[in-house]
This record gives sequence, C-alpha cells and structure tokens, in this order.
Amino acid sequence: MKKRYLYSLLALAVSSACQAESYPAPIGPSQSDFGGVGLLQTPTARMARDGEFSVNYRDNDQYRFYSASVQLMPWLETTLRYTDVRTRKYSNVDSFSGDQTYKDKSFDVKLRLWEEGYWTPQVAVGIRDLGGTGLFDSEYLVASKAWGPFDFSLGIGWGYLGTAGNVTNPFCSYSDKYCYRDNSNKKAGSFEFGDMFHGPASIFGGIEYQTPWQPLRLKLEYEGNDYSGDYAGRLEQRSNFNVGAIYRVTDWADVNVSYERGNTFMFGFTLRTNFNDLKSHYADNRKPEYRPQPQDKILQHSVVGNQLTQLKYNAGLTNPQIQTKGDTLYVTGDQVKYRDSREGIDRANRIVMNDLPEGINKIRVTESRVAMPQVTTETDVDSLRHHLEGEPLGHETPLAQRRVDPVVPDSTEQGWYLDKPRFSYSIDPVLSQSFGGAESFYMYQLGIRGSADLWLTDHLLTSGSLFANIKNNYDKFNYTSPPSDTHLPRVRTHVREYVQNDVYVNDLQANYFQYLGKGWYGQAYAGYLETMFGGAGAEVLYRPLDSNWAVGLNANYVKQRDWRSSQDMMKFTDYSVKTGHLTAYWTPPFADGVLVKASVGQYLAGDKGGTLDISKHFDSGIVVGGYATITNVSSEEYGEGEFTKGVYVSVPLDLFSSGATRSRALVGWQPLTRDGGQMLGRKFELYSMTSDRNINFR
Repeated sequence: MKKRYLYSLLALAVSSACQAESYPAPIGPSQSDFGGVGLLQTPTARMARDGEFSVNYRDNDQYRFYSASVQLMPWLETTLRYTDVRTRKYSNVDSFSGDQTYKDKSFDVKLRLWEEGYWTPQVAVGIRDLGGTGLFDSEYLVASKAWGPFDFSLGIGWGYLGTAGNVTNPFCSYSDKYCYRDNSNKKAGSFEFGDMFHGPASIFGGIEYQTPWQPLRLKLEYEGNDYSGDYAGRLEQRSNFNVGAIYRVTDWADVNVSYERGNTFMFGFTLRTNFNDLKSHYADNRKPEYRPQPQDKILQHSVVGNQLTQLKYNAGLTNPQIQTKGDTLYVTGDQVKYRDSREGIDRANRIVMNDLPEGINKIRVTESRVAMPQVTTETDVDSLRHHLEGEPLGHETPLAQRRVDPVVPDSTEQGWYLDKPRFSYSIDPVLSQSFGGAESFYMYQLGIRGSADLWLTDHLLTSGSLFANIKNNYDKFNYTSPPSDTHLPRVRTHVREYVQNDVYVNDLQANYFQYLGKGWYGQAYAGYLETMFGGAGAEVLYRPLDSNWAVGLNANYVKQRDWRSSQDMMKFTDYSVKTGHLTAYWTPPFADGVLVKASVGQYLAGDKGGTLDISKHFDSGIVVGGYATITNVSSEEYGEGEFTKGVYVSVPLDLFSSGATRSRALVGWQPLTRDGGQMLGRKFELYSMTSDRNINFR
C-alpha cells in the first residue's frame, strides 16, 4: 500500500511536469531536517542565496532538531544544530541534570566545488557533526542537476549517511584502513579527522519537485542510513524511501511535513531572512540643501553657531570644531550617528559650503573617536561646488575627494567649537543567555545596568556600571567540581557565585586614550575591568589607513575579584595573573567582508596558546563570527568540550531604531563555561574603536 502511495505521488509529479509552460520558477532551495539546504534526511549540492539566515525546527517521536544555518559565502554554508534525543536523559544523576533529555550539539559545513553548467551538475562536499559528539557525524559528496520543475540529486555518504553500506567505499581500493570506522573514542567538542571517509558508504539521492502551485514543493529521497546504531535506540526502518512536502507560507516562513523510514511522521518549520537585504527604515533629518551664502574671511559668530549646531544634530558630529588656516577649513568631531561615515561627511561638507568663507579652496573633515582622530576626508571646494550645483548630463566629473591620515592643525587663524559634555549616563536592560548546558538547556540572567562616563581631561575617561539582578537561573549551574587531575585555577567557573549577588559593580575603571601618529593608537587602563577581574593594562595598535591588515598588542596584570565579598565584590582573592595577546587582523581581498583575527599569548588561567576568530560582515552591517581557542591545557584538564569555542552575532541597532545610531547589540553563544582559554573581558578595544580607518567595515 505504501509503495503504491509513493509511486502514485511520483507519477502525479511527472504527469504534471509535462504541462511544461505553466510552471512558475522555483522559489529557491529549502532546508533539510538537519538544517542546511537539502531534501529530508540527506543534503543536496544546492546553496541558499548569499547572506540567507534560517532557523529550523523538526520533530518526530525520537528527535527534535533545532538548527540555524547561515550562507556565509555563495560557496560556503554553515549550520549549528542542537538535537534533543527524546528517548534518553542527559545523565543518570538526577541531582545534576534532573529530567532534562539528552542534548547533542553539532556544527556542519558544506562547500560548493563548482556551479551547475548547461550539461554539468552542481557539486558540493560537506561534513556533518564537525566538532560534535559524533552521533550524526558524516561526510558526503553530492551533485544536483535541474530539469524543468525537477531538481535531481545524487551523492555518496560515509558515517551516519552511509551506515546501510549499499556500495563499496571507493577509498578501500586505496587502503584497507578506509574500510573501517571507529567512533568509540570520539569526545564531545573535539575535532576528529582521522575517521573521515572511512567505513561503510552508501548512495543517496532524490528529487525536489516544484508544483504548478508555486507555494508547494514535493520531495522524494532515497537514503543510505539503516538506523541500526542511533543514539535514540535501534530504530525500525521499513523503507529507505522518504517523502515530504514543503509549503511556503510567506517569503520568510515554510512549513514541512514528511513520512520517513516507512513508519514515522516528521513535521516542522523554517523561518528565514537575508542579512544582506535588511535595511534601516528610521526617520532621519533631511540633508541640508545647497544654498550658498559666501562669507567674508572672518565668519560671524551667529553663522558659526548655526553651523556647529547643524554639524552636531544633522551630520552626527559631537564635540564639533570649525577652524580655518590659509585656504583650508577644518571640521573635527566624533561621528556617533551614522554607521557609514560617508553620510556624515557629505552632510558636513554641505553645511560648511553654504557659509564658506572667502578664499577657502579645501575642506578637511576629521572624524574622531574618544579623542583619537581616525581619518581626514579632504575635498576640493571647486569640485564639490560643481557636484552640488549639478553638472550637465554626459559631462559629470568625479568628486575630487580623498581620505588621508588625520590632519589637525597645530595653530589656526580662527577657531570655534561647542563645549564637550563631560558627564553622561544610561540605564539599560540586560539579558545574558547560554544554551546547551547539561544542568539546564537554557540559562539566563536578566537585570538592569546603570552606566556612567566622566571625562576628567580630553584624553582621560573614567567609566563604570552597576548591575542589579532581576532574575536568573544560574543556581542550576553545577560545575563546582572540575576534573580531579586539572591544575587550572577557576577563573570562569565561579560564574554561578558571581551572578547570585543582587547588586554589584560590574566595572569601574580609568582609561587614557591617545593617537600616537602615523597609524599608531594607544590606551592605558586600570580598575575593576570586568565582572571577575580587576587590575591594570595597556594596548597599542598599528592600523594603516584603508589597509587590509593591522596588528595590536595588549598586556595586563589582573587579580580575581572576590565573589564572596559582601561589598559588591570590591575585594580581591589571592589569585593574580599576567595576561596579554599579540593579535593580527586581516581582511582577505579574495573574501568579501571577511575579517580574520589571530591572537597568541597567555590567558587568565595562565595557559598559553592561540585564538582564531573569523567573522563575516554582511551588507546590512550584521556581523556573524566564530572563534576557537587552543592552549597547552590537555583535553583531560580542560574537561568536556576539550577547548574553548563559540559563535556570535553583532547587530547594528539602526536596523530597528527610530533614528540613526552606531550602537550595536551582541548575541554570543559559548556551549560550555570552562576555565581554559579564557581572555580578559576588556571594555575598550582599539581595533573596534578605529573602525573608521577602514571604509568597508561599518
């Protein structure tokens, strides 16, 4: 009966396809049960559109799959997944994890080897469960080819995708060792490459069919897994064929239903957006209209006062200054409004052009950040005037404008400024979260943070924040007994004790910032630097203007704050450490929007090693990144996870705010809190504070 159902479904699809010209174009690839573009249980060679981000949920009797997939590059798909194994508890110790079912975390990656041609298919290679527990670890090579409303896929898989062993592993002909696969020693969080492409192999494949009714697509697949070794228990499989349907409710949502293994229903949904397509829709002041009223060589106070006000509120330059020297007019200020500072430059130029003093041939606008000049944009007045007045069609000329290292005159003939506010404060809600812990899948801390800044001089800033707990569930964090053979001091795993204080000083420090010239920046700081550590340190950064590389060095001496202190953790324990890192920053010219950060040095627990952080900057300003830290701590000493790793998303708030802003929200995920590979959480970092030095990353 079930076979007749499958054959009828396929026959219906083929007969419908014969009515060729009535078919709408396919609406794009869809997500698989595991997350990532695919059919149901198996992947395809297709890729989502560059920048697509999807959140996926699938549910059946044995598993719940929660996944997030990001198309980082047109040729690179990444997927982070949690699997809830409904038939098993997290541990046999109820006092540790209670009734929580087992959660398996894993990371997948798929690379496109080449795109589809007229005769040739698209081909991709991928790895499932990279760095996970190995419950679903697989490798595969797959090809996809479209024909009208059909998209055919055929691949070969190893590991979980190949347990049926319906073909001989082709690598066995090279060496007998490829005929066997042993996952018994695989540890959670480790990267194991020795068994890749080993063991039984299976052919898999299928068809995705776009029906004449565009929201509906149908799927038929043949899989190579026999479910004999599933962690949920040996699962009965009556058929290797799976069928499913996907219905697009709207541009950003799909619902899915499938019948798999000949005996199991799966259902779920996908929510999606595209990080390249998101736009800001805030209401903004109009750009100043060009209405020139040339002034004498000496500007009137009333004119300058209006210009300074417009520079602050229209161009986004706080602490604005206007100076003149010879044939040059200088504008200086901190850009706090526009992520793309070119918008602020354009507005500033319009403002000063309307009341330009006689004899001025050049305008230099210098953007600063915390009293450190970043870049000067130099514009030729005659060229700018032609652009503002409009040029005849076909006779347009490029604007004579260039970016140079900061130019601030030592002495001027005229100078005006608005007084710099010395004190500012804010009160913000804060939600800290973590997912996937053994004690509780979701841990959180909700509170209120009050922050204040006081400038003592133009370069010396004192800042601090007070945190008040509203609610958290870190009382469930039971990592109170590290491995017996570890010698690591507990630099992070006292988190439960820290966050249980009702009110505490989160940070309180003094910072001195200085531009050292020729691309060099520096800062020195001292005080309570973060929730768990206080001390003193310094950082220097060399960042050539508009270069694709930079290098920085920070060095710190810190002591651990005493979580047992009844005075808001203002005391210290006996533990102290010297920590610091040499960091190289690189934006590869062949990978648009990618930033690579590589750091080496000593961490808070005294361990030594390196951190690799790779992030992708999308057109909307959203940044998605991941990092991994490996030190001289053994996997046994480190504990579960073996080394520090995590992912993060940085979101510009002007995508949601009612006005332009440079503020960002950071959402991070670190699967486990351990003591190895932990960096000091410094409040200010020179590379992010000098973002205007590179016009491509905002």
